[in-house]
Amino acid sequence: MEVHCGRVLLGDDSCGPLSLVVWDPMTGCRRELDPPDHLGRSYGAAVLCPVAGCDHRACHAGPFQVVFIGVDMMEDGCLVRACVSLPVAGGWSKPCSDFCFNKWSEPCSALHLGSTFWDGMSPVSVEDALYFKLDYFGDDHMAILKYDLGSNCLSLIDAPFAGSILVNAAILMAMDDNSLGFAHVDKVTLHLWSRQGGSDGIGSWTQRTVIDLNNHLPIQNPNKRFRLIGSLEGTDIIFVTMGLDIYEINLKTLRWKKLQKREKLCGLIPYMSFYNPQGIFVFAENRMIIGPAS
Repeated sequence: MEVHCGRVLLGDDSCGPLSLVVWDPMTGCRRELDPPDHLGRSYGAAVLCPVAGCDHRACHAGPFQVVFIGVDMMEDGCLVRACVSLPVAGGWSKPCSDFCFNKWSEPCSALHLGSTFWDGMSPVSVEDALYFKLDYFGDDHMAILKYDLGSNCLSLIDAPFAGSILVNAAILMAMDDNSLGFAHVDKVTLHLWSRQGGSDGIGSWTQRTVIDLNNHLPIQNPNKRFRLIGSLEGTDIIFVTMGLDIYEINLKTLRWKKLQKREKLCGLIPYMSFYNPQGIFVFAENRMIIGPAS
C-alpha cells in the first residue's frame, strides 16, 4: 500500500494471483492492473504522475504510471528488476471500473543483492527516483534500494551508519528541501540524516539533528521503545508510536500532536488531497491511511 499524487496503490496476493489497484479516494474510481508476468512475486510498487512540470496538487484525475520492483529469490541471494507501466489515462467514467491494464515496459537490468526482503514501508519519491527500504535476513542491518526513473537503473545505497537497526526503528523520508531523509530512533533518541548529490554526482549523508524525545513528548515510561511508522512527503513531519499512542512530530519546530490510539499498527500513510473534517482512516494489514482536513 502506498500513496502519491492523490492516488492510493493497493496490492493483494493473499487470494490467488497478485492484483494491483489504483484508487482515487476523492471519486471512488479505480483501475486494476495485472502485474508484469516476468518479474518475481515478492515486490515493491509505487504510483506516480508522469506529467512533466506538474506540481501534483490536483493531478489525481490525470494520467498515472505504476513502478513495479520484482524480486526473484536465488540460492545466493536475490535478483531485483524494475519496470514501469505505460501511462494510463485519467477521466475514469465509473466508480469501480472493470478495465484491467497490463502494458508494461521491458524490465531494467537486474541487480543482484544478498538475502534481503521488503520491510513493508512505502517507498519515498525524491526528484526523479524512488527509494525502498530493505532489511537483511538473519541480522538487523538494512540497505536502501534506489530506482532512477530517468536512467531506468537500480542501485544500492548504504544506510548512514553500519550499526544494527531494530524493526520499525528507521524510516526513509522525502524532506522539505527535496533531499532524501533517514530517521532512526534508539529508545527515546531520534537521529536524522539527509542525503544530497555532490558536484561529482555522488551522494553523501549528513547528520542534521539529534533529538531527545523524552524532552518533547509526554513519556511516562522512558524504558519503552518508540517505533517510526511513517512520514509526510515534502516535509519534516514524522509519525511515531509508543504503546497504543500515535504522535505526529515536526522535526523542524519540534511541535507534536497526539493522533489516536491504535493497537498493532506498523505503518501510517498520510493522504493530503481532499477536505474531510473528520479525517479518513483506512486500515489494511496493520497499516493506516490518514486523510487530514487540508
